[in-house]
Amino acid sequence: MGEIEHPYDPSQMRVSDADRQRVADVLRDAAAEGRLDLYELEERLELTWQAKTYGELVPITVDLQPAGPVTPPAAAPVRRPQPSVPAVGHNSSTAIMGDCRRRGVWQVPEHHSAFSLMGSVTLDLREAILTSHETQINASAIMGDVKILVPAHVHVVVDGTPIMGDYGQARDKVPAEIGPDSPVVRVRGLALMGSVQVQRLPAPGTPRKYLGTF
Repeated sequence: MGEIEHPYDPSQMRVSDADRQRVADVLRDAAAEGRLDLYELEERLELTWQAKTYGELVPITVDLQPAGPVTPPAAAPVRRPQPSVPAVGHNSSTAIMGDCRRRGVWQVPEHHSAFSLMGSVTLDLREAILTSHETQINASAIMGDVKILVPAHVHVVVDGTPIMGDYGQARDKVPAEIGPDSPVVRVRGLALMGSVQVQRLPAPGTPRKYLGTF
C-alpha cells in the first residue's frame, strides 16, 4: 500500500473572528512595549482582519514571540502604561456645534472626559491602548451626542443620568467576550436633551459578511 496522505493541512484551516481578535491583542501589546511602531501596527492589524487561514495569521506575529505555535492568552491582557507607547494620549474630547472623533491607535488615560454641546463626540476604543485596568470616562451631552465604541473583550459599566434624553448601552453588534482579566470601562455623566451611547462593535476592518444583520 502506498503512503497515506494527511486529509488536510492544519495551516489551511479557517480562522474565526475570535482568533483574529487574539492576534490583534498580541499586536497591540507589542506596540505598547515598543516592539512595533504605529505604522507597523496599523499594517499588521489590516492583514490580521484580512486573514482567512492559520497559515496567514502566523507570519503576522512570528517575530513578536518565541518560536512555536501562536498561543494567545484566553483573556485579553490589560494594556499597561509604557514609556514607549507609539500613540498620542488625550485627556479630554470636546465638541461644541461640531465633531470630535478619537479613532485608531490612541492612548486612553485612566480618566477621560467627553463633552458635547450641540455637537458630536466619538470615542472609538477598539484599537485604543488603555493605560489602566479600569478606565473612567465622564461623558455628558447637551443637545448633542457622545458615542463610545468598545471591543468584545471590554467590560462596560454605564451609570449616567438622562434628562429628556438617552443615556445607556446600545444593542451590541458582536457577542461579549468578558473574562476575569477583561479591562473595565466605567461611563458616567449626564444627557440633557441629548444622547450618550455605548456600543460593542467588531474590530475595525472586519469584513461585512461577518457582521450579520442588526
